[in-house]
Amino acid sequence: MKKKKYNISVEATLEVIGGKWKCVILCHLTHGKKRTSELKHLLPNITQKMLTQQLRELEEDGIINRIVYNQIPPKVEYELSEYGLSLKGILDSLCAWGEQHITKVYGDKFTVLEENVLNEQLK
Repeated sequence: MKKKKYNISVEATLEVIGGKWKCVILCHLTHGKKRTSELKHLLPNITQKMLTQQLRELEEDGIINRIVYNQIPPKVEYELSEYGLSLKGILDSLCAWGEQHITKVYGDKFTVLEENVLNEQLK
């Protein structure tokens, strides 16, 4: 592997969890194992191809575990790895900041936030 140089360490973090979908996927996985179809339901605007790509990248980086059950029909679940669990504080901080930002910009956060399990905690 070629040695990588970063300007600042946050670049390394963003290389692993950056982008539109990875943090959202990880936030949902902080609430337990999810099947691909469950994640797709929780993220209706993501394409199946993008979801698969993001899951593979997170698995390659050791952030999530892919659990394959030997059964018919096949069953696959994703969960945060022990290493991925170390991101929970960061994810919680991002959610808290996002909530403050939404309130500042839009006022009532519930007119902007979708109804889902992650937002139920905010009530």
